[in-house]
Amino acid sequence: MFECVKKVKETIKLPSTTVRLLLQHVHWNEQRLMEQFFDPDYQDKLFRDANIVNPFKKSPNVDGVEDLKRQLSSSPLHSFRRQGLTPSTPSTPSPMIMTPPSSPLINLKPVTPIIEHTCVICCVTKSSNEMGGLKCGHVFCIECWQYYLISKIMDEGISETISCPAKCNIRVDDITVLHIIESQDVRNKYQYLITNSFVQCNRKMRWCPGKNCKNAIKELISSGVTTVTCTCHTSFCFQCGDDGHESIKCEWLRRWHKKCQDDSETSNWIAANTKDCPKCHVTIEKNGGCNHMTCRSLSCRYEFCWICMGEWAPHGSSYYSCNRFNETDVQEARNAQECSRAILQRYLHFFNHYQGHKQSLQFEDKFLNTVRQKMEIMQKEVDWIQVQFLLPVCKALRLCRQTLMYTYPFAYYLKPSNDSAIFEMNQADLQHATEELSDLLERDLTLTQDNLIQMRQKIQDKSRYCEDRCKVLVKHVIDGYNKDSWKLNDSL
Repeated sequence: MFECVKKVKETIKLPSTTVRLLLQHVHWNEQRLMEQFFDPDYQDKLFRDANIVNPFKKSPNVDGVEDLKRQLSSSPLHSFRRQGLTPSTPSTPSPMIMTPPSSPLINLKPVTPIIEHTCVICCVTKSSNEMGGLKCGHVFCIECWQYYLISKIMDEGISETISCPAKCNIRVDDITVLHIIESQDVRNKYQYLITNSFVQCNRKMRWCPGKNCKNAIKELISSGVTTVTCTCHTSFCFQCGDDGHESIKCEWLRRWHKKCQDDSETSNWIAANTKDCPKCHVTIEKNGGCNHMTCRSLSCRYEFCWICMGEWAPHGSSYYSCNRFNETDVQEARNAQECSRAILQRYLHFFNHYQGHKQSLQFEDKFLNTVRQKMEIMQKEVDWIQVQFLLPVCKALRLCRQTLMYTYPFAYYLKPSNDSAIFEMNQADLQHATEELSDLLERDLTLTQDNLIQMRQKIQDKSRYCEDRCKVLVKHVIDGYNKDSWKLNDSL
């Protein structure tokens, strides 16, 4: 953020706080700001739309920050008592906030000469050295200013769009806020809100989703690989913020999540496990072994056969045979039911595999703790350094399971082809190797001085094989995307 502000400031020659507000208005698009700023027909509109007083136009209220400092140094700061807070010692402004030596965009200006004025917010009459206002000319007491800014920052979570209390839309800049607010907690919240706005508006930056991680990741190189790893060791997709899923694109993963969450498969289950009453068309589920069905609708009470869907009365007569297949009467209905059942079974196949690997990932922390406990026990038999190879192996196992988890949504939408057959072979190979590695860690992990070398070699070999098969699978999928050889089914 500093680099962006500094770069633009050197070009347009305005204070850093003004530059930040302008960049905020154009969603941190430097090129767009330059075009509008240097367009003489658009420049005034740029400042007006950003709710900033145009510094190139003469303003009747142009003096100073020094007067503001003198006001604040002599003000009683009662606003903190109003919120139950204690005034803190003035501290150095946070390094994340731009505080250039030049005058701010919006200055609080004392009313001269020193006379008494009534604040229109609290309706209290105070001397002019306890009053202040923006370039728009609206004046309020310092205590109300403090209460107003603290409320906006702490209660409403607003930083970049704080405007004059008189609702004239003139923005309050960083320097003004920092001169008024002395609570370090409020300053930290203000700093976070500004930084968060910058990250959210910047397509090349994203917050790390890791637990208790406050790092923002910047995209350095635009490539086919979208998975990035933070310094906290959290890997995630830079485009959507979800876990790394190189085997399926974000748009298809979103469709899969939506399909799993909504009721799209409920209709398939109903079609596969129920039938409609031949008379009133009410949906009926068979709850017993008898095929003699009676519609429960009070206005219907139609009796029919569950198998052939024909009227029950003729059953058993000489002219009617339930076992005789009637092509013209039931073929279409049965075909539709079989199709729905096949669609449901196909979805459940991929969903169950996806959910199984997902549950394994959810137990990963517990499994890692189990491995660490086993390592502590094994240290009684072998040296500490000789069992440390287990931690990288656990990470490799987690990576393989996560990769496998996302291959099943991809396979669900994938149309059959030669490439899909190769993909399924790679998928099966990786899954088999992953399960073998998991068995070694969960069941056969007993290291002693006698079998240490043999077991370590066996586990490391299997771990390397899993990592290699995982790379082969992911590379095959990415190559297919680059060559546009994957044919995905949009109708599912």
